[in-house]
Amino acid sequence: MVVQQHRGGGGALAVCALAVAGVMAVTAGCSDGSGGHVHGERLRAGAPGPGGSGETLRRAADVLVAAGSAEMRTSMETAAGGTRVTIRGQGAYDFRRQLGRVRVVLPKDAAGETGHRPITELLAPGALYMKNRGAGVPEEKWVRVDTTALEDGNLVTGGVTDPMAAAELLRGAGEVTYVGKKELAGVTVHHYQGTADLGGAARAASPESRGALTAAAKGFGTDAVPFDAYLDEEGRLRKVRHRFSFASEGPAVAVVSTLLLYGFGVPVTVRLPDRGDIYTGLIQQGRGGGGSR
Repeated sequence: MVVQQHRGGGGALAVCALAVAGVMAVTAGCSDGSGGHVHGERLRAGAPGPGGSGETLRRAADVLVAAGSAEMRTSMETAAGGTRVTIRGQGAYDFRRQLGRVRVVLPKDAAGETGHRPITELLAPGALYMKNRGAGVPEEKWVRVDTTALEDGNLVTGGVTDPMAAAELLRGAGEVTYVGKKELAGVTVHHYQGTADLGGAARAASPESRGALTAAAKGFGTDAVPFDAYLDEEGRLRKVRHRFSFASEGPAVAVVSTLLLYGFGVPVTVRLPDRGDIYTGLIQQGRGGGGSR
């Protein structure tokens, strides 16, 4: 299956340098440089709903907004030079306010050090906040990243794909195949496979997500994003896996982002940092020095 190609150049290097504690920079060879609310519908195997499989997936983000919130687990995998690295996260997300909190765990030694503390990330419309970022940032301070200014719209930069962005990507679903029913963590789900169009998803996205997805649509070399999506009997997205790749210098590096959703309706409290708690100094970009603000 074809994976999404990300253009190389200085912008791509900057994105790699921003990735959580430099993990993507080390593993990918970059160290040098809406819709309204819609209630869920009951799905039937082989007959995913009015409009077919594609329309069912295009409504998935709206169904999550109607559900309100969920707990989440995430993973982001990449491989370079024969080494596979996985960044894992766990947290909760409010789909109505598009706010989330996730604890990101780095693989051992992936950032060039052992025992790195888990990173706390706050997800918000147009912004990513990171604490325990490393790279010269004081432990008590947050780093704020404008996701609308990132070439990937924060689909991979933070090591976690924002859950709302992951669902909104399905608004661009096309060439969808209904694979069938299966069990996922004791829940009956319907498996769909297809390709999402980034540009189409950005145009159909909610105002809060549109800026980041528009940035991603401009920054990636092609709009096609392959995915596997799993919806429960109420039409709620339970699992989605997107396949991206970065093509900078040398062979393209595949990045697979997976999101699991469960515990719908859980209370989610997210308090964004005050201005005085945000670090605005120099951030180290690699092992050899240099940095950015």
